[in-house]
Amino acid sequence: MSYDRYLAICNPLRYSSIMDFKLQICLSLWPWLVGLTVNLSGVLPILNFFFCYDNIIDHFFCDISPVLKLSCSDTSLVELEVFLFSMPLFILPCGFIIVTYVYIFLTILKIPSTTGKQKTFSTCSSHLIVVVTFYGTLIAKYMIPSVGHSSLINKIVSLLHTLFTPLLNPIIYSLRNQDIKVALKKMVGQ
Repeated sequence: MSYDRYLAICNPLRYSSIMDFKLQICLSLWPWLVGLTVNLSGVLPILNFFFCYDNIIDHFFCDISPVLKLSCSDTSLVELEVFLFSMPLFILPCGFIIVTYVYIFLTILKIPSTTGKQKTFSTCSSHLIVVVTFYGTLIAKYMIPSVGHSSLINKIVSLLHTLFTPLLNPIIYSLRNQDIKVALKKMVGQ
């Protein structure tokens, strides 16, 4: 999405020639394939683990850390693998998004009219809000050490990541719709 916004704002005349059907398919399939591969590489070793504790996962969904806590096998290799995979899978897309938005903001600053700047920024502001929400909850869940945190806090952060961000997507993207804006102004004004 950030690359799409980058092309639309920074290279508008070349947008349709660059963003062809083949590139759209590649941009859609690569995250799916990488996500599937990474998740399988973490799940397949767990199939050979022994679970000698309770079979009840104290979580809202079957996340890897609560499953590893139930195992009486040595989980250090899987934990290391998850950590090693999570760093580039977080840093590379996040870095790419940051770089594209830096170019977008630099392009927006070159627009002479204030109205043009506002209109251009509004096309990418909703995506930026979703990205910040998504990565913020990811950082809170997976990057901040959970030692000392209660399981309730981990569950709440997981809920934010799995429910809050997808729930906000339609709301945030619909705010770009003029009819929704007018209805919200009427509702707040009453």
